[in-house]
Amino acid sequence: MPVATLTSKGQMTLPQEVREALHLKPSDKVVVIAESNRAVLYPLTGNILDLGGTVKIPSREKPMDFHKVRTAVGKKIGRERRS
Repeated sequence: MPVATLTSKGQMTLPQEVREALHLKPSDKVVVIAESNRAVLYPLTGNILDLGGTVKIPSREKPMDFHKVRTAVGKKIGRERRS
């Protein structure tokens, strides 16, 4: 059974056996869910931009372009920070 040790900063290295079983590579993200007295790890794959065109809009509008939405939000946040 693979064992990981928690550091004083709350960090740990997943044993190689676990990384291989979950097909994890450096910089991959993992979702950790606490269930009762245990933690369950799930690899986090993809991002919101992968969902482009998969969300149906109830009206007759065209699907939103997630790249344009992300750019617009970034610009708005930039303006709010400057003011």
